[in-house]
Amino acid sequence: MNEFPPEEATAAPTPPPGPFEDWQRLDPKAVVASTALVVAPMFPIVAIMAVSDDGSTRTLTTAGVLLGVVVLTLVGSWLRWYFTRFRVTAERFELREGNISRSFRSIPRERVRSVDLTAPVVHRLLGISVVKIGTGQKAGSEGELKLDAISTARAEELRRLLLRPRAGTTPESATPPVADSAEETGTELARMRPTWYLYSTLTASLLLFTWAAVGSALSTLSDVFRALWAADTATDWLSDTASSVWTHAPLWAVVVAAVVTVLVGGLLGALAFSVEMWWGFRLTREGDATLRVRRGLLTTRAVSLERRRLRGVELAEPMLLRLAGGSRLTAVATGLEHGETSGRSDNKALLPPAPRGVAGRIGALVLERPGTLEDGAPLRAHPRVALRRRLSRVLLPALLLASGLAVAAHQSEVVPWWSWLVPLGTAPPAVVLAWDAYRNLGHGHRDEYLVTRYGTGVKRTVLLQREGIIGWRISQSPLQRLAGLLTVSATTAAGNGYYSVRDAEAEQGLSFAESCVPGLLSPFLEKNSEFTSESVDSLDGTSHERAKKRTDHP
Repeated sequence: MNEFPPEEATAAPTPPPGPFEDWQRLDPKAVVASTALVVAPMFPIVAIMAVSDDGSTRTLTTAGVLLGVVVLTLVGSWLRWYFTRFRVTAERFELREGNISRSFRSIPRERVRSVDLTAPVVHRLLGISVVKIGTGQKAGSEGELKLDAISTARAEELRRLLLRPRAGTTPESATPPVADSAEETGTELARMRPTWYLYSTLTASLLLFTWAAVGSALSTLSDVFRALWAADTATDWLSDTASSVWTHAPLWAVVVAAVVTVLVGGLLGALAFSVEMWWGFRLTREGDATLRVRRGLLTTRAVSLERRRLRGVELAEPMLLRLAGGSRLTAVATGLEHGETSGRSDNKALLPPAPRGVAGRIGALVLERPGTLEDGAPLRAHPRVALRRRLSRVLLPALLLASGLAVAAHQSEVVPWWSWLVPLGTAPPAVVLAWDAYRNLGHGHRDEYLVTRYGTGVKRTVLLQREGIIGWRISQSPLQRLAGLLTVSATTAAGNGYYSVRDAEAEQGLSFAESCVPGLLSPFLEKNSEFTSESVDSLDGTSHERAKKRTDHP
């Protein structure tokens, strides 16, 4: 029998495994971080116990309870660290966690929409970060996977791996990214300016948050005084001070001082929170694929968003901020949570509160458009009947209430004769707000984007990519039907799910929807016939059926 020498292998060598191909653990320092978050609030309690006159039995009991809490927290954190595993294969991200109730989650890497790196103070001291991976689902915890925590360097490496373009490559065969820090890579689109901190103080939500924090601190302080047996002393001092002020100062001075204290204290607190939230803010574009926002003083945060997931931007102008010429810029994108995120945890923000011109210019850079967001065809105004609707909504209740109070005052001495003037006094500012709401209405096209504008308390201007529209929702209330108006809403997989053109003239609104996405609505338009409520109902149902057949291609 003839023996032939074996042929040399011609297959390509097996590529080396990726950095996260094998099952990975969390960083062991995560146990310390989780325990420290529980132990830190106990120091004031221990300090109070040390200086108080409580008996030894109570002190020992409290110390035993605190020690038990620390031990249970430490054990729970260790078990979570021990049973949590994750890995990144060529196609999927997999996560195992849980000790008693175990879970296994495996998602395609194609579904990863965003990667958020967060590092609170304790985590920063330990050199670790929390990684949150957004998957695009908007139902509770199903939309996010969380790794708490891994080293900051590995978190950055994982972020780049998950968001790396994979066309024609796999994570094993792709060239590893350069290990530069995020501050040294990417094209900078915006950086924090010191004057921008002042704009954040003009947001009502931050002012309310400030006084909520003050109230919580005062409640804690009262508990401390009570534990130190000093509550009676503090109460007596406050009572004597209030009596002295009330006796020697005129009422108007007390009221003015209280108002000034509330305003100045709120502004200073809001300024402090603004500095903590937006310190070191940078918006960068990494290559052509990813937008990245970094910010935070005590708690640092880095949010990465794939450019292909971006469907538009939104300019929001709360009333106080608008009077100062400022606005906020947020992303309209698939995979970003909405409704549950606000304030400090808002991961849609592309820019802190800033001058409106700056926000418009940065928004255009994000969308890769020339000039600013305002460039292009002017928005189309809405019919005057929309103004009448807004005036009637604010004036009719005031007139009805004034009439009722006038009748009640005439027939009863209990109701003051001047009470009917109070609702009439609200009419002038209500008319101003109604006019402002009408003036802010507008819609139109700018390049490949649908533009809609509305609102008075918060004026909003949304630019939505027309290719991202997956359906239309047509609604018409009975009063709108009488006025010949309707509301056209573009449904999308991004942002809030739909964006509306409110109180548009019926024929104009339908024509606008058809021109935005030609062919999507035309089969249901009843041409050469009067628009009726039946056609509205048919459009509202059939447009959704057609929307199911369309997909939001990334």
